[in-house]
This record gives sequence, structure tokens and C-alpha cells, in this order.
Amino acid sequence: MTDSRLARQTAERLIGSRAQLLKFSCLLGFDGFLDSILQVVDQRQTATKYLPYTSVKPFAKKMGEAAGRSANFEVVPTMEKIGGNGPLMAFAMSTLGAPVEYMGMCGFPKLHPVFAEFAKRSKVHSFAEPALTSALEFNDGKIMLGQLASVQDANWETIQARLGDKLVQKLWSSAAFVGMVNWTMLPHMSAIWKKLLTEYKTGKPGKRKQLFFDLADPAKRIEADLLAALKIIGEFQAENDVTLGLNESEALHVAKVLRLKGATKNPKACASLAGAIREKMGIQVVVIHPIQYACAADAEGEVFVTGPYTSKPKISTGAGDHFNAGFSIARLLGLGLPHSLQLAVAASGFYVRHGNSPNREQLVRFLQTL
Repeated sequence: MTDSRLARQTAERLIGSRAQLLKFSCLLGFDGFLDSILQVVDQRQTATKYLPYTSVKPFAKKMGEAAGRSANFEVVPTMEKIGGNGPLMAFAMSTLGAPVEYMGMCGFPKLHPVFAEFAKRSKVHSFAEPALTSALEFNDGKIMLGQLASVQDANWETIQARLGDKLVQKLWSSAAFVGMVNWTMLPHMSAIWKKLLTEYKTGKPGKRKQLFFDLADPAKRIEADLLAALKIIGEFQAENDVTLGLNESEALHVAKVLRLKGATKNPKACASLAGAIREKMGIQVVVIHPIQYACAADAEGEVFVTGPYTSKPKISTGAGDHFNAGFSIARLLGLGLPHSLQLAVAASGFYVRHGNSPNREQLVRFLQTL
């Protein structure tokens, strides 16, 4: 099957999805960030014109040359927007037509103004102030500088105190899909997962939720914590259908701590690594999304698709969250892995080109051009 044929089939499935998507209640959490997107000035030409660094390597080289001396870098804000894996994924899913409720750090006691548009599309239950991220954007990557004091409030006790056990239990029990992302940045996430496992059951017997987990750059956490988190994720599979989403570096790090051999040097190797991680963890699906392609594995096999890569993205912060949103929407619609990956890479591809989340009609037209 050619990629263009797969894309057309995916577009056709998405066209008539509105009524079906409305049947699924989606719950996501628990982070929330205020993102400042910045360019780093390489050369200032006039008071209003400059050349930015377009690649990470020359910027890193310049940074390295400052060792033992000092350096001054000018940054130019290009955008201020909602951030955090949870809000970005939730915003993208709601824009595609899923009914979304969000528990997270979007302002407390009042919603932060940057989340106002998000709150129009999703029902937001906020329990803490957002953390702050300055994202240095380049054509081939990004460097995230975080101020994370408020992430300490993303804990079970604060959620219970500020939202109430009755509401939290209702949101959990009524959700057909739950996305729990950004484990790395939230030090109490594993404890929240344990509480959900022990205190809240799936709901109706035989009614399995779709659960989606995203770790978000776990290399900065100690290995023992990551192994414990992966074990907890695996425990959710008993009563739910669990998907773990990973980017390329995350997949390699997870494989390392799981003592697995594998590589992502090409799509086939990437798909094999997804299969190895899935089997080791005992979960339903593992998805890995490098920049130029994506792969996934379930009990039926391993697949990959190529993505609509662009060397000049308008924005890259949030690309992975849009991939996750597209994949999750596809799974809610009952699509298999190839079509789910195609929808995911298209959602991400549209976003990085246009700088905004596609609605269903926009994504259909984009798929039809691939």
C-alpha cells in the first residue's frame, strides 16, 4: 500500500467521524505551561532586522566557546501560547472534534488568560498555576528552558483538595479515553498513577478505557524512577488498553533502562524496537515517532509510515503532542495501526507548517494532498 493511498483512506475515514467522536468522553492531565517561543539572534542587521540561528549545532558551538569567558545572546519572542504536553494534546484533540475535559495547571484560583481559548474548546478543571517555559526554536530542534516551581502542586492531595474527590472520580469513571502525559516534569505523577490504580476502578465491568501515556524526555530522571513508572504503566493494562508514546530519543532511553537492544536508524528497526518495548512492558501498543517517520507495534505486528517532513517548520514545539492527539483520535475511531500512524503524522505535519491545530476539515484536505 502506497503512502498516498493510505492517506486517502485515512481522509475518507475522518470525513464521517464527527458523530462517532462525540460518543467518547476524553480526559487529559495533569500539567500546564505558559510557553514563550523565542528565536536566538545570530546577527543583528538593523534595529528591526536580524538573522536567527536556524540550527542547534552552530548555536551550541557558540555556547561552548563561552566556557571560561562569558557570552551574551539576544532572544526575540515570536509567540506566547499555552504549553505543556497535556494542554497541547487536549487542544488538538478537541479541535479535531473530541469532547475533552482537562485537569491541570492552567491557573488557580482563576484561569490564566492564555488558556481562555483552550477553555472554550475543552472543559478545564484547574488546580494550580502554570509553569513557565522559554522555548528556543531552530529548524532542526528546540531547547526548552523551564521554570517549574508550580509543578509541585500537581500532586494527589492538591488535586483532591481543590477539585474534590467526587468530581475527580466522576471524570475518571466517565472517560472512555484518558491521556496522562509529561511524567518527567511532574515529580508526583507516579504517585498519582498509583492512587488511580488503587482507588478508582475502570467503572462498568468489561468496559476498558483507552489510556495514553507520554513520558516527555525521561533521561533527566533517575533510572530507578523510570523503571518504577514503566512498571506502573504496565499495571494499568489489566483493566485498560494502554498505549505508550515515545519520540526517538525517549524510545532509545527506555530501551536502555529496560535492558533491550535496538535502534531507530531506519523505519524497520524503529518498528522492531517498538515491538520489543511493548512485549517487555506487557501493554497493548507502543508508538515511536522520529521526525521523518513513525512506527508502532501491537499484538498483531509492527508497522511504520513515512511522515510529511518539512525542513522549515513554522513551529516545532508541540509537534509530538499533535502526533499523539492524531494517533489517539484514530484509535477512538477504531482505525488500525497503519491508518492511525498516518493520521498522527498528518496532524503533526499540518501543525508544524501552519503553527495551529488543524480542525477535521483542514486535516482531511491535508491528507488528500499527501
